[in-house]
Amino acid sequence: MNDPTAGTGRLSHPDQQVFLEYRRLLFSVAYRLLGTAADAEDAVQDAWLKWSAADRSKVADPKAYLTRIVSNLALERLRSARCKRETYVGPWLPEPVLTGTGTPEAVVPDAESAALGAESVSMAMLVVLETLSPLERAVFVLKEVFAFSHAEIAEAVERSEAAVRQAAHRAREHVRARRPRFEAGRSAQREATERFFAAATGGDVNALLELLSPDVTLWTDGGGKVRQALRPVIGAATVAAWFSAIGTVAYQGVEPADMRAELVEINGGPGMVFSGPDRVIATVTFDFDADGRISAIHNVANPDKLRAVAAGVPYDLGAR
Repeated sequence: MNDPTAGTGRLSHPDQQVFLEYRRLLFSVAYRLLGTAADAEDAVQDAWLKWSAADRSKVADPKAYLTRIVSNLALERLRSARCKRETYVGPWLPEPVLTGTGTPEAVVPDAESAALGAESVSMAMLVVLETLSPLERAVFVLKEVFAFSHAEIAEAVERSEAAVRQAAHRAREHVRARRPRFEAGRSAQREATERFFAAATGGDVNALLELLSPDVTLWTDGGGKVRQALRPVIGAATVAAWFSAIGTVAYQGVEPADMRAELVEINGGPGMVFSGPDRVIATVTFDFDADGRISAIHNVANPDKLRAVAAGVPYDLGAR
């Protein structure tokens, strides 16, 4: 991630250190609220500018102050983005990012919230968060993932504590009803992804069918920039045929012999990156059902959303 403090002499060294101490937290909040790394980076940059201009002698709690700034900046961007996403060509999916080994850590008070926090950067969960109102999304992220109190959130989003409690209840119920159920453990998910990788790159339809749930859904995001399905592709046979063709036909102008595929960690879980000689052309991530079969696939091919992956630098999306 870019260092927003680079090239400025406006702050004393301790003030820069305070901002850098919470920079990971600020990006983690902004990314979960916005669903894109580029917008999250911009929100953090704007937060830095506000921090550098503030009278820091009056800031009693820098963490709360900076979280309030970035939350409001992200909410402004999210409200603006909602209008654009309503006219988006085809399904809108979050911008994928590479992550380090292990599931991002969540600071949460109970087992259910811990599970929600750990899943909160998965592509599937970010898609669920897209269905919340901007306020509900902010309250949910700050409460369930980052363990802020209702009073702290009320100050951050500039609402009453009662309004925040209501939004928190609505958001939690909504997410509980729609959140993906990662019944398969991480090792099982990794194994299934590896098998899918081998079957897709080898054109093995039968192996793909064994891995896919009968009603598996493939979501593809080309954003009108590259040719992709404009509606969800449903059913094991259709999805298997889609992926088995990878090794036999050109994709986005890249011949099979020139295409490279690799297994990586994307948004806290196993995924695949497809690249041509000079660019990343797509990412693929998975949801799993209770039997460990693949129940949903998210395929991002919009080049505007592949810059973070193409940079090759893992993001630390931990919640501390």
